Amino acid sequence: MRFTKMQGLGNDYIYVNGFEETVTDAPALARRMSDRHFGVGSDGLVLILPSARCDLRMVMYNADGSRGAMCGNASRCVAKYAYERALTRKRSLRLETDSGDVALDLTVERGKVTQVRVDMGAPVFEAAKVPCLLGGREAIMARLEARGRAFEITAVSMGNPHAVVFEDSPVEGFDLRAYGPAIERHSAFPDRVNAEFVNVLSRSLLRMRVWERGSGETLACGTGACAAFAAARRLGKIDARAQVALDGGTLTLEEDARGHLLMTGPAEFVFDGEYEA
Repeated sequence: MRFTKMQGLGNDYIYVNGFEETVTDAPALARRMSDRHFGVGSDGLVLILPSARCDLRMVMYNADGSRGAMCGNASRCVAKYAYERALTRKRSLRLETDSGDVALDLTVERGKVTQVRVDMGAPVFEAAKVPCLLGGREAIMARLEARGRAFEITAVSMGNPHAVVFEDSPVEGFDLRAYGPAIERHSAFPDRVNAEFVNVLSRSLLRMRVWERGSGETLACGTGACAAFAAARRLGKIDARAQVALDGGTLTLEEDARGHLLMTGPAEFVFDGEYEA
């Protein structure tokens, strides 16, 4: 089976062209290929498929084989793959995902996609839709205890669930491997959760580290960056355009007049290969 490894700010996935290849047991394949010692090594598996209503369909699986509804970094990579591998010549695409259809705008220079802007839609704070069992109708700065420490979390859905924690101390020193999994699997989140730990550095700059549901610590998370931005906007901490600095690089976030979040960032090919599926 042919595959392509790509990364968006170090958030790396294995991409399979479903127009040409057939995958029968995607969860098992995601676990095997994502293993960084015995497989290819990645944060998960992404299938690029035909869509009945959009230009393309994206189906993604985390490194543990669980299915993910949406990934901002992966959606940018799918757009780059589709354009540069001639699945489409459009520079504005619609992508079908498990959390809804997404609009993608490509910046192309000399035939290469250098940036992709993704309309990530409007954030959802309603606790029942995240889902989150804390707070009332919404969980805004709600108290949560994990591993003996109290946190104030803001629950946000960007098509997948997020718990955003604003930290006063630099997140570089935060014990992500201890508290990330404890929050991910906390009973307050019936479907588990992505956990973001954030410093507000200015009105236009956030610094974030992330523990992704089903994948663990990753260098970047597009939906997580959107969730952090949305939570900071809701709490009046930042302006309508800001950057989110992650371990793998920086994303630009904007809130438009509709309340939609527009995320802009790069996508890169790493290598092509063949796998004994």
